[in-house]
Parts: sequence; structure tokens; C-alpha cells
Amino acid sequence: MAKVLSLAALSLALGGCAGMRAAPTLPAEVTQAMAEAGVAQATLGVVAYPLHQRTRALQLNAELAMQPASTMKIVTTLVALDRLGPNARGRTDLLAAAPLVGDVLQGPLYLRGGADTDLDWGALHMLLRELREQGVREIQGGLVVDRSLFRPARLDIGLAPFDEAPEFAYNAVPDALNLGGAVLSFRLSADAATVQARVSPAWPGIELDASAMTLNDKPCKDWDEDWLAPQVSSTSQGQRIQLGGAFPRNCRQTAELNLLDRQWLTAQALRQMWRELGGVMGGDVESDREAATPSDARLLASHQGRPLAEVLRGMMKRSDNLLTRLTYLRLGAAAAQPGEDTRAAADRAVHDWFAAKGLDSAGLVLDNGSGLSRSERIKPAQLAAVLAQAWDSPHAPELLTTLPVAGVDGTLSRRFKGAPAEGRARMKTGTLNEAVALAGYVRDAQERPWVVVVMLNGPDTGAKGRPVLDALVNWVARQND
Repeated sequence: MAKVLSLAALSLALGGCAGMRAAPTLPAEVTQAMAEAGVAQATLGVVAYPLHQRTRALQLNAELAMQPASTMKIVTTLVALDRLGPNARGRTDLLAAAPLVGDVLQGPLYLRGGADTDLDWGALHMLLRELREQGVREIQGGLVVDRSLFRPARLDIGLAPFDEAPEFAYNAVPDALNLGGAVLSFRLSADAATVQARVSPAWPGIELDASAMTLNDKPCKDWDEDWLAPQVSSTSQGQRIQLGGAFPRNCRQTAELNLLDRQWLTAQALRQMWRELGGVMGGDVESDREAATPSDARLLASHQGRPLAEVLRGMMKRSDNLLTRLTYLRLGAAAAQPGEDTRAAADRAVHDWFAAKGLDSAGLVLDNGSGLSRSERIKPAQLAAVLAQAWDSPHAPELLTTLPVAGVDGTLSRRFKGAPAEGRARMKTGTLNEAVALAGYVRDAQERPWVVVVMLNGPDTGAKGRPVLDALVNWVARQND
């Protein structure tokens, strides 16, 4: 290896975690980047080794359980591919238990969620259209929404917000229905004097008021710096959303926001679609409810999401928290015992997978599988062992296609441009206020693949730590012996 590299012997037996010893030095460009960023070696975790020579590794704090941010998605992705299978699909069903007399369904319509990753507003409309084409015109019993695949069915209720912006899409909490990702699109536009806003889809009962918003002179890209959390209140007609804060002049932006109760929104949207299709539904939004579907209900129409391997590609490239959390819950639902909490079952499924693959899971802490948690922890050595296991597994092609390519796409599309790692690294990014990470595969100057995991934890590392990580990845890409 190059003289600048200090290597330590590494035992990879039974998972590649035991026996790691800290390398005495780091590459000079990494230590320089650390000095410039003002971070200490105690906050940095590193494991890097070529896959053709796994008994040697550059490492630092490899056995320290660290906050991985979104690099934890690698674990959820690989376990899901192995346990659920790349062709696993979620689904959404329309069912009925009451008889159909003529064109009248003499009872409620059941909308049952099955972790369908692609149930958007258009898909729901097509489901209802299929029902209408079967001759159903009137639904006397209103709507019942079944989210019981997960336990509890409404994880979003009573959950403490992750940060000060719970309304933004990255913070949305999935349920088994997952209609529209639990968000609506809010289109904001301003000229030199006024701010205007509209919601899409514009379902009945939603009143949007932007009159309290003021204007500022900040760049359009920084539109959310003076954003204030919207205020939502009930009215006799539905829900009123009051926007606040300041918005840049002569700017247009679209924000995906989770503001309205999803049960109210689902019922309002479905009833509007049914009316547009010429149907009639008894009761009203307030009488619609959530409950499990009767065991003797008959299937009327169904929608399937894309195969898991296709979903994972977008999920990882974009670092989609909601889809990752949904995938983690699907793992739990597949493994759960009767009455078991879905998240607890998912945690058990991941630890069981580690054990089955001979990997050490000591210190591994899971919450929602996405890394969007202050409690999740994994050792750099553990994540490196997962990546090595993935490289040798039948699912290596699927995992590789999910990882952002440096300087090319996904969350790395603007990173490593013109650097040695451009086009040579496939890595998952991770960024929180107090954690920044990269994990994946890097090809060196001789096209040999390396496993690389680098994590930095500490105050403000999300803002200042990237140059440290990039220096390590570029160093690997330059290795030429």
C-alpha cells in the first residue's frame, strides 16, 4: 500500500467487527481537513479497506457506536432485500362486507392499506374508477379506513417531533395506507409586493390564508429561513391553514407539507373523487372512521406498488425518510407475532439478520431505520461489515443501483465534482446537525473496490464536517498500488 497509509491487522471472522485495532495515523489530507474544520479525532470514526484484501484496514474508532444519520438506511435496505425480497410489493385494497343490491352497496366501503409505496391521489382515483365501472354507484355506509397492518396503526399520533419543523415532508411518519405520503403540495409565489399561496390537490374544505406572510430580500433558495410553522384550525367547512413568516420577493417555491390530519384528508379526498365519478356516499367526513376490515369482506379492487428493488433506488438516491420508515415497518409487519408492536418486531428482525449472517450487533440501536433519530447508533466496523456482506450477497446489484454516485446523481450529484472520487464512489450520505457520514464503495486508481465508512459526530458537524469525509473518500480514490 502507499506509504502514507498506516494499516492495522483486522479480523473479519464472524462479521468483521471483533479484533479491530486503531490505525496510528490518518492520511495527511484528512488530518488537515480536521484541523481546518476544528474537529477532534475522538469524534471521527473510519473503516476503509479494499475488498480484495480484507485483512487490512485503515481505521479509527471503529468500535465506537456512533450516530450514523441516513447511512443507517443501508442496513434497512439490505435487510429488506434479504427478508422481504426484491420483488415484494405493497398493495391497497377496496373491500366490502355488505351486499350490493343493484348499484347500491348497503354498507361501508373499506379502504385497506398494505404499505403501498405508490398510492398517490391518481392511484386512488383509478381504484375508485374501477369500482364505479363494476356498477357501484351508491355507498350507504360511508368510508372505513383500515391501517391495522402496523401496530399501533397511527404512529404519528402523540409522537414527539424530531425537530422544529415537523410539518416538512422529511419528518412525515408513515402508516399502512401511506396515501400521498401524508403531504400536500403548497405553491408559494411572490412579486415585489404580495405573497400568494395555493394547495394542490385543492380538496374541498381546505382554506389557505397567506395574508399574514411578509416579504424579505433573501435569495429565493433561502426561502425557508424566515418560515414559521403554519397554524391549523377547524372551521364549519373543514380546515383553515394560516401561513406565517416571511418569503423572498419575486420568488416561487413548492413545499411538501404534512399539516392536516390524514384521516380527515383521506375521507375528504375520497368523497370528492367519488362525487366526480358520479357516485353517492352516505354520511359525511365526520362519520367516516378507522377500523379493521372484517375477515369475511370481499375484494372489489386492488392497487399494487412497484417492486421493492425499484422503490429502494429512489428511496436511497433521494434519502427518502418516509419510504425508509415504511420499509422498516414492513420488515416489522412480516416478522411480528400477534399483538407485537411493529417497531419492536422490526428491531428484532434486523438483529436476527445480523446473527444469521454472523455479524456482531452489540451496540446497534434502531428506532425507525432511517437514521432520522437521535437514538440510532451503529459502529463503523459494523456498517463496514454490512457493506462487505452486501458485496458478497445475491442482492449486491440491487444495493449498488440504490447508492448515489459521486458527482453524478442523488444526494451526491453536486459533490465531488472534479475530484478524484467523481464517478468512482457509490455512497450513502448522512447529515444531521450533530452527525455527518458517508458509507459505501469507492474504486481506487486501479479500479479496485473498497468498503469505506466515515462518520463524524459532534456539535455543528453537519455544517462543517463534510470536507473531512470528502478528503478520506478522495484519498481512497487516489490509491494506486
